[in-house]
Amino acid sequence: MMTKMGFDEIWIRLIMNYISTVSYSVVLNGVPRKAFTPERGLRQGDPLSHFLFLICSEGLSTLLRLASEEGDLRGINASRRSPQITLLLFADDCVLFREAIDKVTKIFKKVLKEYEIFWGLFRAMR
Repeated sequence: MMTKMGFDEIWIRLIMNYISTVSYSVVLNGVPRKAFTPERGLRQGDPLSHFLFLICSEGLSTLLRLASEEGDLRGINASRRSPQITLLLFADDCVLFREAIDKVTKIFKKVLKEYEIFWGLFRAMR
């Protein structure tokens, strides 16, 4: 995703190095325990997690916007004159909105599958 957004390769390598070399140490009853390495990159509370979440969510937002522009996807309206809402992002959470019809459900699934294939976020979370 960072490549698609035009980030420099050096910057991307620095971020990936930070993510892949993290380790944690715990103090239990005043005794430091042996450091351990998590199995999956960043965790909630990591200083970079919010920024990387926003970068990755930009891909999902773009896919939903494109589906909406093509007329395939309709979100919800907060009022008669408001723009349609398909996605809300809060810190490191995402809320999706859609019309409650089968056609739109299939389109949402298609968009999420495409997001998974291109950016691998959902696969990494499993």
